[in-house]
Amino acid sequence: MLFRAAFRPIAASTRAAGSIRASPTCAYSRVSQTVQSAAVTQQQTRAASTAEHAIANPTLAGIEKRWEAMPPQEQAELWMQLRDRMKVDWHEMTMQEKKAAYWIAFGPHGPRAEAPKGEGMKVFIQVTKYLLISFGVFYAIRMFGGPAPKTMTKEWQEATNEYARKEKLEPITGIASEGYQGKGFIQSPSASKQ
Repeated sequence: MLFRAAFRPIAASTRAAGSIRASPTCAYSRVSQTVQSAAVTQQQTRAASTAEHAIANPTLAGIEKRWEAMPPQEQAELWMQLRDRMKVDWHEMTMQEKKAAYWIAFGPHGPRAEAPKGEGMKVFIQVTKYLLISFGVFYAIRMFGGPAPKTMTKEWQEATNEYARKEKLEPITGIASEGYQGKGFIQSPSASKQ
């Protein structure tokens, strides 16, 4: 309480002085606002000057062929010039500028580039190769694998059906329900056929 009471007159005099006794942060903010407004004005002047004048035709000539080979910095500069030009009425733009802007925005380059010739055939061959390898591995495992377990015989599975009926497994819709017509657990041929 004593601390607040001691500093109230100082705060009041600072507010009363206004701009005469402004703090350093206020002065800094005024200077930074002035610098920012000058930068914005300069940027608007540059944009207006580039928007008023057409881009030279040699710069845009053959852009479709040159675009991929251009350095990224040059691509960005050209795109910025075109972007500034597109801010004016499109009737004032040259046909070359319109074509270049459309091609840069929607042309078949970068991620929209067309696949090289023969790409589909290469993909088909690779997929076929890997499918054949996987079938080969599957059949090699099956060939060297032992015989099927005894639980995979028809007799064992019939005994499993009897056990399920006796224990009343799935009494509502399953094997132990009244009038069940399904095969139950039977899925393999008889042991004598194997």
